[in-house]
Amino acid sequence: MQELLTIMRRLRDPENGCPWDQQQSFKTIVPYTVEEAHEVADAILRNDMPGLCDELGDLLLQVVYHAQMAEEIEAFCFEDVVAAISAKMRRRHPHVFGSESELAAGKPDWEQMKTAERKLQSDASHSAQDESALAGVGVGQGPWVVARKLQKKASKVNFDWPDAKGVLLKVHEELGEIEEAMLQLEQTPSVASEAAVEDELGDLFFSVVNLSRHLKLDSGNALQKANQKFETRFRCMEQQIKSEGLQVSALSVDELERRWQQAKRETQT
Repeated sequence: MQELLTIMRRLRDPENGCPWDQQQSFKTIVPYTVEEAHEVADAILRNDMPGLCDELGDLLLQVVYHAQMAEEIEAFCFEDVVAAISAKMRRRHPHVFGSESELAAGKPDWEQMKTAERKLQSDASHSAQDESALAGVGVGQGPWVVARKLQKKASKVNFDWPDAKGVLLKVHEELGEIEEAMLQLEQTPSVASEAAVEDELGDLFFSVVNLSRHLKLDSGNALQKANQKFETRFRCMEQQIKSEGLQVSALSVDELERRWQQAKRETQT
Protein backbone atom coordinates (compact mmCIF):
# COMPACT_ATOMS: atom_id res chain seq x y z
CA MET A 1 0.00 0.00 0.00
CA GLN A 2 2.81 2.37 0.84
CA GLU A 3 4.42 1.67 -2.54
CA LEU A 4 1.19 2.59 -4.34
CA LEU A 5 0.87 5.80 -2.31
CA THR A 6 4.48 6.67 -3.13
CA ILE A 7 3.85 6.06 -6.84
CA MET A 8 0.80 8.35 -6.77
CA ARG A 9 2.72 11.14 -5.02
CA ARG A 10 5.47 10.85 -7.64
CA LEU A 11 2.99 11.00 -10.51
CA ARG A 12 1.46 14.18 -9.07
CA ASP A 13 4.79 15.80 -8.22
CA PRO A 14 4.71 19.35 -9.72
CA GLU A 15 8.29 19.17 -10.97
CA ASN A 16 9.10 15.53 -11.75
CA GLY A 17 5.66 13.95 -12.15
CA CYS A 18 3.63 12.92 -15.17
CA PRO A 19 2.24 15.93 -17.12
CA TRP A 20 -1.15 14.24 -17.60
CA ASP A 21 -1.52 13.28 -13.94
CA GLN A 22 -0.44 16.74 -12.82
CA GLN A 23 -3.29 18.35 -14.76
CA GLN A 24 -6.10 16.19 -13.36
CA SER A 25 -8.71 17.32 -10.83
CA PHE A 26 -11.47 15.64 -8.85
CA LYS A 27 -13.97 16.36 -11.62
CA THR A 28 -11.79 15.11 -14.46
CA ILE A 29 -11.04 11.86 -12.62
CA VAL A 30 -14.69 11.08 -11.75
CA PRO A 31 -15.48 9.44 -15.14
CA TYR A 32 -12.52 7.09 -14.69
CA THR A 33 -13.65 6.21 -11.16
CA VAL A 34 -17.13 5.32 -12.39
CA GLU A 35 -15.71 3.40 -15.36
CA GLU A 36 -13.41 1.32 -13.14
CA ALA A 37 -16.32 0.42 -10.84
CA HIS A 38 -18.28 -0.82 -13.86
CA GLU A 39 -15.28 -2.85 -15.06
CA VAL A 40 -15.09 -4.52 -11.64
CA ALA A 41 -18.77 -5.46 -11.99
CA ASP A 42 -18.14 -6.73 -15.52
CA ALA A 43 -15.30 -9.02 -14.38
CA ILE A 44 -17.55 -10.42 -11.65
CA LEU A 45 -20.39 -11.10 -14.10
CA ARG A 46 -17.94 -12.90 -16.41
CA ASN A 47 -16.52 -14.83 -13.44
CA ASP A 48 -13.07 -13.66 -14.53
CA MET A 49 -10.99 -13.89 -11.35
CA PRO A 50 -7.65 -12.78 -12.88
CA GLY A 51 -9.51 -9.89 -14.51
CA LEU A 52 -11.23 -9.04 -11.22
CA CYS A 53 -7.87 -8.87 -9.46
CA ASP A 54 -6.62 -6.45 -12.10
CA GLU A 55 -9.78 -4.32 -12.08
CA LEU A 56 -9.83 -4.09 -8.28
CA GLY A 57 -6.31 -2.68 -8.51
CA ASP A 58 -7.52 -0.06 -11.01
CA LEU A 59 -10.39 0.84 -8.69
CA LEU A 60 -8.06 1.09 -5.70
CA LEU A 61 -5.89 3.47 -7.72
CA GLN A 62 -8.91 5.76 -8.06
CA VAL A 63 -9.26 5.94 -4.25
CA VAL A 64 -5.55 6.70 -3.93
CA TYR A 65 -5.78 9.33 -6.70
CA HIS A 66 -8.61 11.25 -5.01
CA ALA A 67 -6.93 10.99 -1.61
CA GLN A 68 -3.67 12.38 -3.01
CA MET A 69 -5.43 15.37 -4.58
CA ALA A 70 -7.25 15.99 -1.28
CA GLU A 71 -3.96 15.86 0.62
CA GLU A 72 -2.49 18.46 -1.72
CA ILE A 73 -5.17 20.96 -0.68
CA GLU A 74 -4.88 19.85 2.97
CA ALA A 75 -8.46 18.49 3.06
CA PHE A 76 -7.65 14.91 4.11
CA CYS A 77 -5.22 12.11 3.28
CA PHE A 78 -5.44 8.40 2.49
CA GLU A 79 -4.94 7.48 6.15
CA ASP A 80 -7.99 9.59 7.00
CA VAL A 81 -10.05 7.68 4.43
CA VAL A 82 -8.99 4.35 5.95
CA ALA A 83 -9.64 5.55 9.49
CA ALA A 84 -13.08 6.90 8.56
CA ILE A 85 -14.29 3.72 6.85
CA SER A 86 -12.86 1.53 9.63
CA ALA A 87 -14.67 3.56 12.28
CA LYS A 88 -17.88 3.51 10.24
CA MET A 89 -17.80 -0.28 9.80
CA ARG A 90 -17.30 -0.79 13.53
CA ARG A 91 -20.01 1.74 14.34
CA ARG A 92 -22.50 0.15 11.95
CA HIS A 93 -21.81 -3.37 13.21
CA PRO A 94 -22.32 -3.17 16.98
CA HIS A 95 -23.68 -6.72 16.81
CA VAL A 96 -20.15 -7.80 15.81
CA PHE A 97 -17.77 -5.28 17.43
CA GLY A 98 -19.92 -3.85 20.25
CA SER A 99 -20.43 -4.47 23.94
CA GLU A 100 -22.10 -7.58 25.32
CA SER A 101 -25.49 -5.84 25.36
CA GLU A 102 -25.04 -4.71 21.74
CA LEU A 103 -24.00 -8.20 20.71
CA ALA A 104 -27.14 -9.59 22.35
CA ALA A 105 -29.37 -6.99 20.66
CA GLY A 106 -28.56 -8.32 17.20
CA LYS A 107 -28.26 -6.50 13.89
CA PRO A 108 -29.44 -2.85 14.08
CA ASP A 109 -31.61 -0.97 11.58
CA TRP A 110 -29.09 0.45 9.10
CA GLU A 111 -31.44 3.14 7.79
CA GLN A 112 -32.02 4.49 11.30
CA MET A 113 -28.30 4.37 11.97
CA LYS A 114 -27.47 6.28 8.77
CA THR A 115 -30.15 8.87 9.58
CA ALA A 116 -28.53 9.43 12.97
CA GLU A 117 -25.11 9.74 11.32
CA ARG A 118 -26.41 12.36 8.89
CA LYS A 119 -27.81 14.35 11.82
CA LEU A 120 -24.44 14.29 13.57
CA GLN A 121 -22.71 15.39 10.36
CA SER A 122 -25.13 18.28 9.85
CA ASP A 123 -24.72 19.33 13.49
CA ALA A 124 -20.94 19.25 13.11
CA SER A 125 -21.05 21.37 9.96
CA HIS A 126 -23.79 23.66 11.38
CA SER A 127 -25.92 23.03 8.29
CA ALA A 128 -29.64 22.39 8.19
CA GLN A 129 -30.51 18.70 8.32
CA ASP A 130 -32.52 17.31 5.42
CA GLU A 131 -35.63 15.91 7.10
CA SER A 132 -37.04 14.32 3.95
CA ALA A 133 -37.57 10.56 3.78
CA LEU A 134 -35.46 10.72 0.62
CA ALA A 135 -32.44 12.33 2.34
CA GLY A 136 -29.03 10.82 1.71
CA VAL A 137 -29.44 9.74 -1.93
CA GLY A 138 -26.42 11.05 -3.83
CA VAL A 139 -27.06 12.15 -7.42
CA GLY A 140 -23.61 11.07 -8.63
CA GLN A 141 -24.26 7.34 -8.30
CA GLY A 142 -25.77 6.81 -11.73
CA PRO A 143 -29.46 7.17 -12.61
CA TRP A 144 -30.32 3.46 -12.26
CA VAL A 145 -28.87 3.33 -8.74
CA VAL A 146 -30.45 6.64 -7.72
CA ALA A 147 -33.88 5.50 -8.93
CA ARG A 148 -33.71 2.31 -6.90
CA LYS A 149 -32.53 4.14 -3.76
CA LEU A 150 -35.28 6.76 -4.05
CA GLN A 151 -37.89 4.02 -4.40
CA LYS A 152 -36.47 2.06 -1.49
CA LYS A 153 -36.48 5.10 0.79
CA ALA A 154 -40.04 6.00 -0.22
CA SER A 155 -41.12 2.45 0.59
CA LYS A 156 -39.83 2.92 4.15
CA VAL A 157 -42.72 5.35 4.73
CA ASN A 158 -45.20 3.06 2.94
CA PHE A 159 -45.22 5.02 -0.33
CA ASP A 160 -44.97 1.95 -2.52
CA TRP A 161 -46.90 -0.61 -4.52
CA PRO A 162 -48.03 -3.63 -2.48
CA ASP A 163 -46.57 -6.11 -4.99
CA ALA A 164 -44.90 -6.47 -8.39
CA LYS A 165 -48.24 -6.85 -10.22
CA GLY A 166 -49.17 -3.25 -9.47
CA VAL A 167 -45.79 -2.05 -10.75
CA LEU A 168 -46.19 -4.13 -13.93
CA LEU A 169 -49.51 -2.38 -14.60
CA LYS A 170 -47.68 0.93 -14.15
CA VAL A 171 -45.09 -0.16 -16.73
CA HIS A 172 -47.90 -0.87 -19.21
CA GLU A 173 -49.42 2.54 -18.43
CA GLU A 174 -46.09 4.27 -19.08
CA LEU A 175 -45.72 2.37 -22.38
CA GLY A 176 -49.10 3.72 -23.45
CA GLU A 177 -48.10 7.26 -22.51
CA ILE A 178 -44.83 7.12 -24.44
CA GLU A 179 -46.73 5.76 -27.44
CA GLU A 180 -49.07 8.78 -27.28
CA ALA A 181 -46.09 11.15 -26.95
CA MET A 182 -44.38 9.57 -29.97
CA LEU A 183 -47.58 9.94 -32.02
CA GLN A 184 -47.80 13.60 -31.01
CA LEU A 185 -44.17 14.12 -32.03
CA GLU A 186 -44.83 12.50 -35.40
CA GLN A 187 -47.90 14.65 -36.04
CA THR A 188 -46.55 17.97 -34.73
CA PRO A 189 -42.75 17.92 -34.45
CA SER A 190 -41.47 20.50 -31.98
CA VAL A 191 -39.01 20.97 -29.14
CA ALA A 192 -41.89 20.58 -26.68
CA SER A 193 -43.05 17.28 -28.18
CA GLU A 194 -39.49 15.95 -28.20
CA ALA A 195 -39.17 16.87 -24.53
CA ALA A 196 -42.47 15.10 -23.83
CA VAL A 197 -41.15 11.86 -25.36
CA GLU A 198 -37.99 12.12 -23.26
CA ASP A 199 -40.07 12.76 -20.15
CA GLU A 200 -42.26 9.72 -20.75
CA LEU A 201 -39.21 7.59 -21.52
CA GLY A 202 -37.74 8.58 -18.16
CA ASP A 203 -40.99 7.59 -16.42
CA LEU A 204 -40.86 4.22 -18.18
CA PHE A 205 -37.26 3.62 -17.07
CA PHE A 206 -38.16 4.60 -13.50
CA SER A 207 -41.07 2.14 -13.49
CA VAL A 208 -38.89 -0.66 -14.88
CA VAL A 209 -36.34 -0.08 -12.11
CA ASN A 210 -39.21 -0.21 -9.61
CA LEU A 211 -40.39 -3.50 -11.11
CA SER A 212 -36.91 -5.01 -10.77
CA ARG A 213 -36.79 -3.85 -7.14
CA HIS A 214 -40.09 -5.55 -6.35
CA LEU A 215 -38.83 -8.71 -8.04
CA LYS A 216 -35.69 -8.44 -5.86
CA LEU A 217 -33.50 -8.17 -8.96
CA ASP A 218 -30.84 -5.59 -9.80
CA SER A 219 -31.81 -3.60 -12.90
CA GLY A 220 -28.16 -2.80 -13.66
CA ASN A 221 -27.16 -6.46 -13.58
CA ALA A 222 -30.19 -7.42 -15.67
CA LEU A 223 -29.29 -4.82 -18.31
CA GLN A 224 -25.65 -5.91 -18.26
CA LYS A 225 -26.68 -9.50 -18.92
CA ALA A 226 -28.96 -8.35 -21.74
CA ASN A 227 -26.01 -6.43 -23.23
CA GLN A 228 -23.83 -9.53 -23.09
CA LYS A 229 -26.56 -11.69 -24.59
CA PHE A 230 -27.08 -9.25 -27.46
CA GLU A 231 -23.35 -9.07 -28.16
CA THR A 232 -22.98 -12.86 -28.16
CA ARG A 233 -25.90 -13.33 -30.54
CA PHE A 234 -24.87 -10.48 -32.84
CA ARG A 235 -21.29 -11.75 -33.10
CA CYS A 236 -22.60 -15.24 -33.88
CA MET A 237 -24.84 -13.86 -36.64
CA GLU A 238 -22.04 -11.66 -37.93
CA GLN A 239 -19.60 -14.58 -38.10
CA GLN A 240 -22.09 -16.73 -40.00
CA ILE A 241 -22.72 -13.99 -42.55
CA LYS A 242 -19.02 -13.29 -43.06
CA SER A 243 -18.28 -17.00 -43.47
CA GLU A 244 -20.51 -16.88 -46.56
CA GLY A 245 -18.54 -13.98 -47.99
CA LEU A 246 -21.36 -11.50 -47.27
CA GLN A 247 -21.59 -8.19 -45.40
CA VAL A 248 -24.11 -7.56 -42.64
CA SER A 249 -24.92 -4.10 -43.99
CA ALA A 250 -25.77 -5.55 -47.43
CA LEU A 251 -28.59 -7.79 -46.19
CA SER A 252 -32.25 -6.81 -46.00
CA VAL A 253 -34.07 -6.29 -42.72
CA ASP A 254 -36.08 -9.51 -43.26
CA GLU A 255 -32.95 -11.53 -43.98
CA LEU A 256 -31.18 -10.11 -40.94
CA GLU A 257 -34.17 -11.02 -38.77
CA ARG A 258 -34.01 -14.60 -40.09
CA ARG A 259 -30.28 -14.76 -39.34
CA TRP A 260 -30.86 -13.24 -35.91
CA GLN A 261 -33.40 -15.90 -34.98
CA GLN A 262 -30.96 -18.56 -36.15
CA ALA A 263 -28.19 -17.06 -33.99
CA LYS A 264 -30.56 -17.01 -31.01
CA ARG A 265 -31.20 -20.72 -31.40
CA GLU A 266 -27.49 -21.52 -31.76
CA THR A 267 -26.45 -19.48 -28.71
CA GLN A 268 -29.30 -20.69 -26.50
CA THR A 269 -28.00 -22.13 -23.21
